[in-house]
Amino acid sequence: MARDPRYDVLFEPLQIGPVTAPNRFYQVPHCTGMGYHRPQMLAAMRGIKAEGGWGVVCTEYCSIHASSDESPYPSASLRDDDDVSNMRLMTEAVHAQGALAGVELWYGGRSSANLDSREVSLDVASLPNAATLGIPIQSQAMSQADIHNFRNMYRDAARRAMAAGFDIVYVYANHEYLLHNFLNPYYNQRRDEYGGSVENRVRLLREVIEDVSEIVAERCAVAVRYSMPIQLDDDPQGLIECFQQIAELPDLWDITVNDYQYEMGSSRFVKETAYQAAVVKVRSMTTKPVVSVGRFTSPDTMLSQIANGTQDFIGAARPSIADPFLPQKIDQGRIEDIRECIGCNICYAHDSLGVPIRCTQNPTMGEEWRRGWHPDRIEPRHADESVLIVGAGAAGLEAACALGQRGYEVILAEAEQELGGRITLESRLPGMIEYARVRDWRQGQLARMANVQIYPENRLDVDAILELESQHIILATGARWRSDGVGRWSNHAFNGCEKDNVIGVDQVLKGVEAEGHVVIYDDDHYYHGSTIALKLSASGLKVTMVTPETALCAWTRHTEEQSLTMRALIEAGIEIITARGLTAWEGGTARFECIFSGRETEIVADYLIPISARIPRDELWVELESRRDSFESRGILSLQQIGDCRAPGIIAAAVYAGHKAARELGQNEISVKRDRVVV
Repeated sequence: MARDPRYDVLFEPLQIGPVTAPNRFYQVPHCTGMGYHRPQMLAAMRGIKAEGGWGVVCTEYCSIHASSDESPYPSASLRDDDDVSNMRLMTEAVHAQGALAGVELWYGGRSSANLDSREVSLDVASLPNAATLGIPIQSQAMSQADIHNFRNMYRDAARRAMAAGFDIVYVYANHEYLLHNFLNPYYNQRRDEYGGSVENRVRLLREVIEDVSEIVAERCAVAVRYSMPIQLDDDPQGLIECFQQIAELPDLWDITVNDYQYEMGSSRFVKETAYQAAVVKVRSMTTKPVVSVGRFTSPDTMLSQIANGTQDFIGAARPSIADPFLPQKIDQGRIEDIRECIGCNICYAHDSLGVPIRCTQNPTMGEEWRRGWHPDRIEPRHADESVLIVGAGAAGLEAACALGQRGYEVILAEAEQELGGRITLESRLPGMIEYARVRDWRQGQLARMANVQIYPENRLDVDAILELESQHIILATGARWRSDGVGRWSNHAFNGCEKDNVIGVDQVLKGVEAEGHVVIYDDDHYYHGSTIALKLSASGLKVTMVTPETALCAWTRHTEEQSLTMRALIEAGIEIITARGLTAWEGGTARFECIFSGRETEIVADYLIPISARIPRDELWVELESRRDSFESRGILSLQQIGDCRAPGIIAAAVYAGHKAARELGQNEISVKRDRVVV
């Protein structure tokens, strides 16, 4: 198909200083959990983005000195010549596809714990460490000599960036890292020429931009990543005034906002184009090109950003992870094939755990080099054989899509009338609507595959499965929530779990109603407890949330959702009690014990909703396993279980399991490469 002419402007080249971007699609710097630990994986992933049509592909931030060390999180690095060799893998992969390669030079300041290097971090003042691990150390206040040395760090790193083959070199001036802290009068209380007035506070950033520009002159563009206030009439840091001092210095501005929970906000709380007013403000104050993100998932929204002059490039991190081939699909008129980001922040969560990122929508993310998976191509079927998939949740839908793409004859049987399993139910909870894209994209793909037959409202038993005589059977029957409180805190059911006014999560998701005062016991610690609480509260119920953790929804800190979740719960008037484990439900009284002291407390309520562990729906698997002796006579070659019916987990894990099963069907040897540092 041909490109819709409306989108032509997205494919116009644009000059950035001495270099020219081939189009307006700009993969901004984003972390990967790969960094200097996994340079081959990093290069392959970035190369796939360039192949998919992103005209500019940037690294995550690159440490420029040992005193800016984010261990145990593996960011990229440009500290020495060995790092140059590693990063050249990335630039070569990007250049091979005709795209520009950008590098973000980073110095963390008080945000670097330096656990590996054991160096002392420099910053505008001696400030408590702000790394996520909360190390009880402080930075060193920079002297004039330190500032001189710091500028040389940037100059040396810029030289290494050129040697590695980068086309765009970033100065990183936001997110409460060193350069941003100099701008901020809250931290910058210096009495020398680097503190006090706006001109003084912006001085170091100006000098670094000028230093880098001098080093890379005529060869590389200089970009600056800069924060603006999300509320333009509330600017206590003076970011707008600081910007005006340097508006024409770099070749490009990469704009974010100064509240990371909104910049990186999940779709539950932050929607597409959430802070474009800040970008418009910058655009009005500079003649230089501007790029910014907004979790753009709609091509029409992208078009409007360029057409109305909001910005010059379509910046993307998460949408480029969900679909590395998004630009190419627009170019080829394949809009319906775009895998839209759902804003779940599973990518961010795994980087924050210090491991390679992954994606709910794109199961190949992070596996481009290690397993050789391509997001838009897959090996054809190994033989003229058929596959039966039982269950059309996340795992089953993904397996059907990938197997259908490979060319197998596939039967997808689903017990319920609607496809999607837990996705369909959970996407109806407050803020969760974009999760339905996981189901909708796969249903759309399957609708165009003549070799895939879908049978909803077909609850198959073992005899029916065997009678279908498919050569391969994949069970994706999901899991069900426990309602007895067995979970992380306790491996024993609480007393009274069988009472009628104990409501399980599955009942809530299917519309069973409560009334009066409801206690939600959350031993799951992800989004389920808070979304159910907000749903019930919006219906007029009094809700109390209790958790055995010391913080509610504790795992959501990895997805950058916890603060906004807590704000929503507090604003809804939901009572929150932490560090209490559920022991009994006596009619209308919930009994708890303190996880530290064992002291007992109780809450009188009308209903109790326990959210803890899940039980795999593996009954079909167990029965089929017991009848394996009859497989051979019926021509069945393989049986496997995938997703939640094998091991309950997050939706991204189920999608990955479905894709992996489809990729590996018919393969005798599975090759998984281990990355290594190149020196």
